[in-house]
Amino acid sequence: MKVINLHQEERELIELAVENNRHAQQKIYSKYSGKMLSVCRQYIKDLHQAEDIMITAFMKVFTNLKNFEHKGNFEGWIRRIMINECISYIRVQKKVKFIEDENYFEETHNNIESKFSVEDIQFLIDSLPDGYKMVFNLYCVEGFKHQEIAAMLGISEGTSKSQLSHARKMLQDNINKLKNYDNGTE
Repeated sequence: MKVINLHQEERELIELAVENNRHAQQKIYSKYSGKMLSVCRQYIKDLHQAEDIMITAFMKVFTNLKNFEHKGNFEGWIRRIMINECISYIRVQKKVKFIEDENYFEETHNNIESKFSVEDIQFLIDSLPDGYKMVFNLYCVEGFKHQEIAAMLGISEGTSKSQLSHARKMLQDNINKLKNYDNGTE
């Protein structure tokens, strides 16, 4: 019955944190901050800014903890707050614009088995324009559907699909350039 005990421990920890128990809040922060910094880093290029946003988002987590209904995954609930905070930051700071492009076409993409490091892949994703990057992360990394992405970002489903298609194409082009560079053909 270890799973039940772990679930119960998490529930009790959340209940203590709702009552502003600093030790419980610190335990939650310690348990999830590494993963959540990684989530923020997917959207925010600068590590220090991503960390600031994560901390702000954790403040929202603790402020809204009383609203968590224990119906879903707690980590997923925190993750959603992190993503929303990143999107809000990007909107305010960069005033990202999405280009309406209903005339996109979906390409098939090959999974690339490569020698690229995680840092190389993150660099490639960071090089995407903000709109492409947000949609790419929300769809490919977070698993949201285009309808959900459209609602989150205030764009049409077609624009979401278009942004994803353009992001994939740009990533593929940049991967090919890196491969050619590594092979000495560029």
